[in-house]
Amino acid sequence: MVEGASYIVQGHPGAGKTIFANQMAFASVTNGRKVLYVTLLAETHDRLFQALGTLDFFDRACLGSSISYVSVFQTLREEGLPAVVKLIRQEINRQGATLLVFDGLLNARDRAETDIDVKTFIAEVQSQAAFVGCSVLFLTSTRVAEDSPEHTMVDGVIDLHNELVGVRSVRRLQIRKSRGTAALGGHHQFEITSAGIVVYPRIEAVLATSSVVDEGSSDLIASGTEGLDAVMGGGLQDSSVTLVFGPSGCGKTSLGVNFLARASQSEPALHFGFYETPARLMSKARALGVDLDGPASSGALKIIWSPMTENLLDKLGHRLLDEVRVQGTKRLLIDGLGGFERAAVHPPRLVEFFAALTNELRAQGVTTIATWELRDLFGPTVTAPGSEISSLLDNLVMLRHVEISSRFKRTISVLKVRDRAYEPAIHEVGFGSNGMLIQRPLEPVSGAATGVAAPVEREH
Repeated sequence: MVEGASYIVQGHPGAGKTIFANQMAFASVTNGRKVLYVTLLAETHDRLFQALGTLDFFDRACLGSSISYVSVFQTLREEGLPAVVKLIRQEINRQGATLLVFDGLLNARDRAETDIDVKTFIAEVQSQAAFVGCSVLFLTSTRVAEDSPEHTMVDGVIDLHNELVGVRSVRRLQIRKSRGTAALGGHHQFEITSAGIVVYPRIEAVLATSSVVDEGSSDLIASGTEGLDAVMGGGLQDSSVTLVFGPSGCGKTSLGVNFLARASQSEPALHFGFYETPARLMSKARALGVDLDGPASSGALKIIWSPMTENLLDKLGHRLLDEVRVQGTKRLLIDGLGGFERAAVHPPRLVEFFAALTNELRAQGVTTIATWELRDLFGPTVTAPGSEISSLLDNLVMLRHVEISSRFKRTISVLKVRDRAYEPAIHEVGFGSNGMLIQRPLEPVSGAATGVAAPVEREH
């Protein structure tokens, strides 16, 4: 926000306007600024402080010294808008305020007889504030139309709203006007926590291009699964994204565990999952004979679990990327790409979301394995995350259960390796003393890719 500028913060009651303004007020105090908070509401300040007292940023010691709360409700009712302007001018000068919050623009508008009165009121408040270099926030519980006098006079308009999408409540922020700054357009989700309002800008908007230059790499790194590197033409390309998909129980997480077990101080690893708790994942690794305890205890491996309950798509994306940057992650397992899909309130934007996310991971030098669970254990339908999303990925690996001669076998097929030759044969998957391993090629059958195999008829 531009210092000395004026903004309207609008939204229906409960949208978060008061928290937004007070959070900004207390943040301004930490920077040595003085704040004047003027209300036109009938609500007492004690009730306001009681509500704000549950938030981390609220500091009662600032009241009356760095932040002054003034009610002009009686002044408006008895003397009108000119008297309110006069009072604000006096208080700005007396307090030495550099931030003015005016809570109740709707009440002032109701008291005005014409649009000219509204325009005059805002202009006078702005001029008084601008004279001393004071920024202004006007809070209103109604949506200001784009052709209204309020909208045309201020430098920015911030819209907060809370809506029901299906059975869940979703909070969204939109910068409807921003004079002098390049704001990110569209809706951005936010939540109200004990820390106040936390905004998660849309990943595809904030990372339309990667934050660092993607220099690319032709180096190969080990997948950790015995036999898989040879099938994939030498290993996983450094800074690539591989999708491993298949039905439940076919070995997707096991393959990922092998990948994470190669974590070291020079190749820190991150498990970002939705299904298994850290304790259950570690227990699973031990049962497979894979050592994750060593990398975890040394700090080379970190496990983040986000339960598949109510999640925000961009919150997940930002959390993942923040952790990658902090840890310097080189090996990443996203166990359950469907967790992002379930968190998407507007699924059509998943293509743009994954494009921005994978581009950033590649640019950060991260080699990623992501898993995707097929809905059906058997059958001809293979529901990858969508043709457009699949094309964003470098490698595609399919795991399946196949019934042959009344026995189930796990198989693995490499369907795509970007810019490199690979072994196209279907292989059996087994488990040894060090976890999953790729065994011999599958005997000749037809339909193995669907999980419903049939013997190949030989010509005589």
